[in-house]
Amino acid sequence: MKKTERIIASTLMAGAIALQGTTSTAQTGGTTQSGSNESIRPFRIHVPAKELANLKRRILATKWPGKETVSDQSQGVQLSTVQKLAHYWATDYDWRKVEARLNALPQFITNIDELDIHFIHVRSKHPNALPVIITHGWPGSIIEQMKVIEPLTNPTAYGGKAEDAFDVVIPSLPGHGFSEKPTATGWDPIRIARAWIVLMKRLGYTRFVAQGGDWGDAVTEQMALLGAPELIGIHTNMPATVPDDVATSLQFGTPPPSGLSADEKHAYDQLDFFYKHGVAYAQEMGNRPQTLYGIEDSPVGLAAWMLDHDASSHALIARVFDGKTEGLTREDVLDNITLYWLTNTAVSSARLYWESKLPFFAPKKVTIPVAVSVFPDEIYAAPRSWAEKAFPKLIHYNRLPKGGHFAAWEQPEFFSTELRAAFQSLRQSASNGTAKAQTDR
Repeated sequence: MKKTERIIASTLMAGAIALQGTTSTAQTGGTTQSGSNESIRPFRIHVPAKELANLKRRILATKWPGKETVSDQSQGVQLSTVQKLAHYWATDYDWRKVEARLNALPQFITNIDELDIHFIHVRSKHPNALPVIITHGWPGSIIEQMKVIEPLTNPTAYGGKAEDAFDVVIPSLPGHGFSEKPTATGWDPIRIARAWIVLMKRLGYTRFVAQGGDWGDAVTEQMALLGAPELIGIHTNMPATVPDDVATSLQFGTPPPSGLSADEKHAYDQLDFFYKHGVAYAQEMGNRPQTLYGIEDSPVGLAAWMLDHDASSHALIARVFDGKTEGLTREDVLDNITLYWLTNTAVSSARLYWESKLPFFAPKKVTIPVAVSVFPDEIYAAPRSWAEKAFPKLIHYNRLPKGGHFAAWEQPEFFSTELRAAFQSLRQSASNGTAKAQTDR
């Protein structure tokens, strides 16, 4: 296949990151009526050394607040945690390692609805692999899913069977990572869902499944609601299942509904804690994302803001920087934060909270097959009873022994095993209509 070497001019990273790639005339899908280019363009990244030096300088120049006046995390991310993170970030962390891992993956850019969308696309060597599009959330990124690419595309090397294989597509949400930042309003989960369906069809897939947690769940459930016949099922590790009476009780602070089972009462208590103590970041980004100049200007400010997403993952990351062995490493945490910093996407990613008008945890009346995996340290562990009511075609439900909000990142083995089991019943219907993608191996 002939390829024309060129440097892709891009404003995605505001001139800070050099993007290199190749394009092929065989990959060009033509031009849409609005004039946007449908070609699929290979993507590489190289961060200039001066940008990395600037990051280190800014970390070392941090103006620190005083220590919190409590002995726990009730006032936020503790000073000792952030100082340990900053010290490691400035002295030992090496961005080039994750940059090399990213560049070893097939990455692409394509224009959808007049916005450049970045995505990873890894095809399995096994025949009849089931295509899956996996969507990250906030404060996540494509970094979250890197550990599950090999187990999903090459299952025989990870305890699975050849017939368990997936083709894996992992896009960066608009305004996140290497995708373009919207310059006008309207990029909510519904519009993103439409774009993801276009992406999968552009890649040549006539049958596929979708997966997501956090904003990835919101997008994935909206994909299901759009009624695209190509989408045959979804999997979520953070489903929207909270019944109306439970949501009302949580909203107004009244006693929980009577008759809740033990699992339902546990989920209620988790949500009650989150709404009272953990949702402030979402309220600020949902109301005033443009006000967050500080996290765009200070790498340590950005890190602290991202760590304070939910109590369980915050506690896990604090243990990591105390030297404990966890599902995440210090490098994992800093890979993700550094990606946000280098792409200058702290505020642009926050705008998704402002754009979305969806009730996050309320059932959306999804009627296609749905699989649910429940990790115990998620914001709330959805009970089977709620999942069965929310999803009339629930094809898989399982509670895992360990893991939290960043399931694929923290517990990739559990996550990969869950996806294999989740879509097993849909494999046969998918295998007959799956077309291989047009991008190069």
